[in-house]
Formats: sequence, C-alpha cells, structure tokens
Amino acid sequence: MASATTSSTWVMPKVSTRELGSCSTSSISLTRSSRKKQAPHSITCALQTAPSILQLPKQSQTYQKPISAVANPTIATSTAYPKQNSGDAQEWNFFQRAAAMALDTVESALVSREREHPLPKTADPRVQIAGNYAPVPETAVRHNLPVTGKIPSCIQGVYVRNGANPLHEPVSGHHLFDGDGMVHAVKFGNGGVSYSCRFTETERLVQERGLGRPVFPKAIGELHGHSGIARLMLFYARGLCGIVDHSHGIGVANAGLVYFNGRLLAMSEDDLPYHVKVTPSGDLKTMGRYSFSNQLKSTMIAHPKLDPVSGELFALNYDVIQKPYLKYFRFSPSGVKSPDVDIPLSEPTMMHDFAITENFVVIPDQQVVFKLPEMIRGGSPVVYDKNKVARFGILNKYATDADKIMWVEAPDCFCFHLWNAWEEPENDEIVVIGSCMTPPDSIFNECDEGLESVLSEIRLNVKTGKSKRRAIIKSDEQVNLEAGMVNKNKLGRKTRFAYLAIAEPWPKVSGFAKVDLSTGEVKKYIYGDEKYGGEPLFLPNPEGEEDDGYILTFVHDEKRCKSELQIVNAANLQPEASVKLPSRVPYGFHGTFIGAKELANQA
Repeated sequence: MASATTSSTWVMPKVSTRELGSCSTSSISLTRSSRKKQAPHSITCALQTAPSILQLPKQSQTYQKPISAVANPTIATSTAYPKQNSGDAQEWNFFQRAAAMALDTVESALVSREREHPLPKTADPRVQIAGNYAPVPETAVRHNLPVTGKIPSCIQGVYVRNGANPLHEPVSGHHLFDGDGMVHAVKFGNGGVSYSCRFTETERLVQERGLGRPVFPKAIGELHGHSGIARLMLFYARGLCGIVDHSHGIGVANAGLVYFNGRLLAMSEDDLPYHVKVTPSGDLKTMGRYSFSNQLKSTMIAHPKLDPVSGELFALNYDVIQKPYLKYFRFSPSGVKSPDVDIPLSEPTMMHDFAITENFVVIPDQQVVFKLPEMIRGGSPVVYDKNKVARFGILNKYATDADKIMWVEAPDCFCFHLWNAWEEPENDEIVVIGSCMTPPDSIFNECDEGLESVLSEIRLNVKTGKSKRRAIIKSDEQVNLEAGMVNKNKLGRKTRFAYLAIAEPWPKVSGFAKVDLSTGEVKKYIYGDEKYGGEPLFLPNPEGEEDDGYILTFVHDEKRCKSELQIVNAANLQPEASVKLPSRVPYGFHGTFIGAKELANQA
C-alpha cells in the first residue's frame, strides 16, 4: 500500500456524470505537499490548492424557478441545481410577493458586492465542496450489492453515516460544515447488502426546497463581517414578512448520529435532533424534529454521550447570544429528561464535544469563542482568544446545579473531539484522551500555518487542581489523527485502544490508525493508490477482548470515482470484505451502527 506521507501530484480524470451519479465532470488538479517544506509534523489543507470548477448534481425532482429568482437572475438557481415548483410562493399575498422581490433585489446587490472581493478558502465553495466533497442526489434503496471477500456473520444491522450535502448551489460563502444533512445507510441481513442515502428533511431544507434556492444564512461560510450582518437582517426581514419561518429551527442535522431509546437521531448543535427511521427495506425516512416529547426546549450538542452501563444519554447545549451560555442535561434510558444545569461561563465558547466517566462529565472550556461584535468590525464571530486559558470542568453526572463544578486549567489545549475519559482514583486524576489541534481556529478561519492534530493524554488532578499533558505518539512518528472512536462498550472507562482517522492530507483521510493509548504504538491501515475515506467506525464483539471487532469505513477511489464500504478486522488490521456501492459517497462526518435487534424495535 502507498505511504500516507508520500509527496505526489495527481489529477482526477474526467468521468461522466452518468458514471459517477454526480461526480464533477471537470478536471481537478490538487497537490499533496511534502512535509519537509513545512513546520515539523504539520500539513496544509489538501483543499487549499487550485480548486476545480464547481459543478453540483441535479436532484431527482423537477422544479420551476420561483418568481423572485426569475426577477433577479443574479441570484437565480443555477442549472446545476433543481428548479422547484414553490407551493409556498403560490400562497403568498400581494404584500409578500412585493416584499420577496424587494428583498431579493437587496440580496442580489449584496451578492454582487461580495463578488468584488475574493472569498477566503475556508468559505469558498469552489474549494470547500470540490471533488468528492461535492454533493450527490438521493439514492433510493439498492439491494444485493456486489461483495468482495466474506462479510463476518456477526455483522447484522445497518451502518449509518452523516455528512454535509448542500441541496442548492451556494450564492455566496460556503464552508464544508454548512451543507444540508444527508445520511448514508448500508444494511446487512438476509444474506445480502443494501445501500441508500437520503436528505434529513429539516425545516430548513423543506423551506429552501419549496423556494428553490438557499435563503437561510450559512453559519460559518456567510456570517462574518458586515455582509454577515446584512444576511441576518435579510433573513429576519423575510421572517417578518412570512416568506420563511425560523420558529421551528434552522439547523442542518449534518454532523452526529446516535441511536437512543429506539430512535436514530441526526444532529448538529444549532438545532434539536431529527428522528430518522430505517425502513424494513433499508431505506431512510425523516420522522421529524425530535423534542423528546416536548421536554427539550433548546438545541443539543452534536456529540451526546451514551453510557454503555446505565443506558443514559448525556448532553450539552450552548448559546452564543445570551446567558446561560452553557447548559448540561441528561436523559434516562426511557427518554425522561433531567432539569437543566446552568454552567457558569463568562463568554460563549465553541463546544463541539465533551466526555463522560463513570461518575463525572468533563466539559472543555477552550480558546475558540464567539465574539459577535467582531462582525461589526468586519471579522468572523468565531475567534481564537490567545489571552484565554483553556480549562476543563469536572461535574458529577447527577448534579442538580453547578455549585461544585471543579475547573482545571490546561493551557493551550484545544480538542475539537474528545475520544474518551476515565477516572484513576489511585492518582486523584481524571484522564482525558483527545486530539489537540493547532492552530485552534484553522477549521473556521484561513491561516497560513499548517494544521497539526496531536493525539494527547490530559491528566486532570482533582486534588491539586493541576493538569499534565503528553503526546501519546512519539514525535518522530507523529501523524494527524482527527476522527474515530474507542470501543463504545467501554466509553467512560479505561481503554487501551483507539481507532482514529489519519487526516492527511488535511482534511482528507488516507487511512486509519489503531493506537495503543498506554504504549503509543501505532498500527496503520492505509487505503493507498489515491483512495481516501472518513471516520472509522469500530463495531465491537460484545463477548470478545477490547479490540475484538471490525472497522467499517466508506472509501472513495479518486482515480476511478467509485466508492465502497470496507470491512477490516480490528485486531490484526486485515481486510475482511468490501461492498461496492452504486453511487459516489462524499467524504462526511460521524456514524453509528444499529444492530438487527435494535432495528426491529425502532419507535
């Protein structure tokens, strides 16, 4: 297999859209830079090179342009996107039609003004959704897929993975995280394998589909500077006129997936979860926005934690506008929500993940914060605050208030994801395993410095209030590890192994690593030959050792523009089987596996 760090230049061949199902027909020329030309153990973004011409897929439906788009060709829907018959627009009264045209004219002028200035690479759709980051249309369930090798008999159920897949062509800035949520499902059972992918029918997507173009502001790609303020004003003006309705959420549900209390929940931290049902045939159906029987009144973090022993689900909510900026809550195994616990923070903090142990929740309060006034000064509201000292809050799982939360400082520590945590009472310590990322805001804001993501052990001493941090992997073997998991049956308990994506060339994934967290030993599985994947999902054998199980991961061949699901033995990293998929699977985010018995008991 090819080395993950070999320097090379490659060009994606031209492939017809019919062959790909939605692969761009333009050539894509990208360069993988050698590490020797950069800071030690750092890499540049593989997307931050000459971008391809953006060509996004036609959806399966046929639409007509809304009146407003016809009146303003500058912001009309691209021919690469669906034209849509807007039933909502047909119901507008005279005032709403006039307001819609006026606001569209304002937006057209705003877009023209924005195009006078180059977009940063972190917000340029030609960069962010090029190549295999480009979206695909929905695929109805396909059965009896071809399999190479032998699928282990214990794999019965469905592997589901979330991702960002914009329905409409961006009219302005677009970040990789801004796309509409799409779930990809591979179902195993009855001697065969099936595949489907469907949009999660969020309130946002349904309304934009009705209007035929994007109107909800993109949280990262658009909401920066004065133009971001203008877009917010336009959006709320449309709301006041009844053109859009933001009262039922504005989220994209594109990040996390968790199966809890008989429901598969798709999440992004800007909204409530969405309940997605796996049908008996292996297809997917959005059941709606899920509030846990009206118990959940706020948004929920995209990475809630399911305790494998108690069956409880633990979660956070953060607010960027008003105090309390952070709340903690939990759900019983039957879905009964606890009262919110307000966590005292002096300013809103970007909090994508957290951790649990047997008795505690571990809450990161790090240096990436939200400063909305920065938009007035022309900047991004997502800011790396160099003067802030990162810290971790330790709170009893069953606390009813935050009076006894203990904060332990951990300077210059930013972990986008935390893989696990556990208690070591003999040392008065809580051990946290995460990937420490520098620069901390490089995902959101353009910078020249190469990104480095170091798998780290952070020890929080609950007696002294001090912390220690060490890199788990030796410096001469350092590799960027950024998406993955430990054995889910040992979450919150001491674990030996982690299975993490090798995020090189960033943000592409050239393979995955099995890391011994105690010794730092790294064993790699490299896809090779211009093949890239995403998050490795570890499916454990409940009766076996900690590393007894299988890795499931989507892999895309950029030379042939074909995708497959690979199944790898987690103990010895030997391939067991691969499933050829009927359409391209874009690089995405997080997934989970639902066993056959759980599927049979869906709510």
